[in-house]
Amino acid sequence: MTQAPATAKRSRRHDREIVALALPAFGALVAEPLFVMVDSAIVGHLGTPQLAGLGIAAAMLVTAVNVFVFLAYATTAAVARRVGAGDLQAAIRQGMDGIWLALLLGIAVVAAGLPASPALVDLFGASDTAAPYAVTYLRISALGIPAMLVVLAATGILRGLQDTRTLLYVAVGGFAANAALNAGLVYGAGLGIAGSAWGTVIAQCGMAAAYLTVVVRGAKKHGASLRPDAAGIRASAQAGAPLLVRTLSLRAILLIATTVAARLGDPEVAAHQVVLTLWSLLAFALDAIAIAGQAIIGRYLGAEDVAGAKAACRRMVEWGIAAGLVLGLLVVLARPLILPIFTSDPAVHELLLPALLVVACAQPVSGVVFVLDGVLMGAGDGPYLAWAMIATLAVFAPVALAVPSLGGGLTALWWVMGLMMAVRLLTLAVRARSGRWIVTGATR
Repeated sequence: MTQAPATAKRSRRHDREIVALALPAFGALVAEPLFVMVDSAIVGHLGTPQLAGLGIAAAMLVTAVNVFVFLAYATTAAVARRVGAGDLQAAIRQGMDGIWLALLLGIAVVAAGLPASPALVDLFGASDTAAPYAVTYLRISALGIPAMLVVLAATGILRGLQDTRTLLYVAVGGFAANAALNAGLVYGAGLGIAGSAWGTVIAQCGMAAAYLTVVVRGAKKHGASLRPDAAGIRASAQAGAPLLVRTLSLRAILLIATTVAARLGDPEVAAHQVVLTLWSLLAFALDAIAIAGQAIIGRYLGAEDVAGAKAACRRMVEWGIAAGLVLGLLVVLARPLILPIFTSDPAVHELLLPALLVVACAQPVSGVVFVLDGVLMGAGDGPYLAWAMIATLAVFAPVALAVPSLGGGLTALWWVMGLMMAVRLLTLAVRARSGRWIVTGATR
C-alpha cells in the first residue's frame, strides 16, 4: 500500500527536477537552430541559389562546431558528478580546462578552414549558381568558430552546476541580436548573404563574452584557478575523445544526407535545408529533456544514489515519448504555415510537404533516442555511445547513397533518416536496460 504513494512522490520529485532544468534548457537549445532558421528565412527571400548556398555552407559550419560538442556534454557530466559529491571548486576548475581547450581547438579550426573553403564547397557538389554564395558565407562565419566553441564549454559548466536559467537569458539575447543584425546587414546595409554571416559572428562573440563573465565570477567565488593547466586540458581532451567519435559519426550522417540532396538538384537541396533546419529545431527541443538528464544523472551518480538515477531515467523516457508525440502533431498542423516563411518557390514547396510528414512521424522515436543519449552521457558512458553511433553510420551510409541511383527523391532520403533514428533507438535501449552505464562516485 505504501509503495504506490512512494513511487508517485518520487515521480513528482523527478518531474520538478526535469521541468526546472528542461524548460530553461529548451529556450537555450532552440536558440541555436533558430539562428540558422533566421538566416534561412532572410537569405531565402534573396533567391533559391542563395538559400541553396546557405544550406551547404551551414551544414559544413555546424559540422565544424558540433564535432566538438563534447566540450559541452563531457563537461556537463564531469561537473555534475563533482556537484553531487559536494566539491564545487573542483567542478569549476574542470570546466575551466574545457574552456581553454575550446579556445585552442577554435583557433586550429579557423586556421585550417579558411583557405579550404572553396574546395570544401566543391566537395559537396554545389551547383555553379550556389557555390559562390556558399563560399562567401562559410569564410565569414568561420571567424566566429572560437567563440562558438567557448559557448559550448561554458554551457557545459553551467548545465553541470544545474544552472540552465542563465543559459536561457544569454541565448535569448543572442537570438534577438542575431535576428536584428541579420535583417539590418542583409537588407539595410545591402550586404546580401555576407551580411547574414557577419550578423551571426557578432552575435556568437557577444554570447561567448557573456558566458565567460558568468563563469569567471563563479570561479573567483569558489576559489578555482583561471589559469590554463596542461594536464587538465589534456584530461578534458581524453575524456571527450569517445564523444568526439560519436559526434563525428553523427555529423557524417548529416553531411551524407546533405550531399545526396545536393546531387538531386538546387530545389531539392534548398528544400532539404528547410527540413533539416526544422528537424534540428525539433531535435534541440527534445534534447532539453536530455540536457536535464545529463545534469540529473551525473548528480545522482556523483552522490552514489543508484535508485534515484534509475528512477530518473525511467521518468525521462516517459517525458521523451510524450514530447515526441506532441511535436509530431504540431509539425503536421503547422505545415501550411511553415512553407511561405522560407521560400516562395512552388517547386520547393512541393518537395517540402511529404518530407515534413516523415519528420512528424519520426518524432516519438526521436524523443526516446535523445533522452537515452542524455542519460548515457550524464553517466559518462562515452565509449559505448561512440561504438553505437559508428554502427548506425554503417547502416545509414549505403542506404542513403543509393537513393539517387534507385530513383528516389527528397522524401525517400528522409525515410532513410527515419531508419537511422530507429537504429539509434535499438542500440541505446539495449544499453539502458543492461544497467552497465551505472558507475557511482565523483569520477567515473
